[in-house]
Amino acid sequence: MKIFITDGSPEGFFTAVFDAFNQKDATITSDTHVQLALDSEVIRVIPDAGKSGRVLRGIYNCDRYAAEEISLVLRSCDPLKEQIVFEYIKKLMQIKFPIRKRLSLSEVIRFNEISYKVTGETHRLKGLLRFMECAGGVLYAPYSPDNNITDLLMAHFAERLKSEKFVIHDLNRKIAGMYDGREWIMGYAGEADIYLSEQEKAFESLWKKYYKAVDIKERPHEKQMKRSMPVRYWKFLPEKN
Repeated sequence: MKIFITDGSPEGFFTAVFDAFNQKDATITSDTHVQLALDSEVIRVIPDAGKSGRVLRGIYNCDRYAAEEISLVLRSCDPLKEQIVFEYIKKLMQIKFPIRKRLSLSEVIRFNEISYKVTGETHRLKGLLRFMECAGGVLYAPYSPDNNITDLLMAHFAERLKSEKFVIHDLNRKIAGMYDGREWIMGYAGEADIYLSEQEKAFESLWKKYYKAVDIKERPHEKQMKRSMPVRYWKFLPEKN
């Protein structure tokens, strides 16, 4: 068995697809701690723009929308995501036609399951992400998503909050998106010391009072709340703090 280990970048992954495509028994992963079989051969993949581009063109020729869907799945926290996408691409290249609706194929079922989780979390956090106003007037939103979706949220909130300056900070991955009121960029961000504005403190206090006032103790709805607001996100919600 040949195990192709990538650097976790899209270009590295598509380079690995090019190198592994015709191998009889190949695995692609970005997990450097993967458990190896005794007969395994480890190949460290060096990203190659030429190879990556050829794979992407081949995917586009079979399905013009597949590359975008693949990008979503590669954002997943699932440790098997690269192998699942690899098998999906091989099946797509074999059939040479869009396969997303061929639910009898195991490659499609596993691919779609991960895609739904990534898009579902992105959609959920568009409503659950909480911005705090810092002393300097910049809005700051810390969170710990399951999947690597910060840039997707940046595009959404840059459109919604065009005149504001804000930061969305993924604490687990230590990355952040920063918007200056005109354009946004992604960068590394470790720990952050945040000082809230007096106005923010007042609004948080009012919001907690409102939340408590509308809660009807005689009609508990904890199960419904957990469906709409998963518990893993509660630590970033002022009303649940």
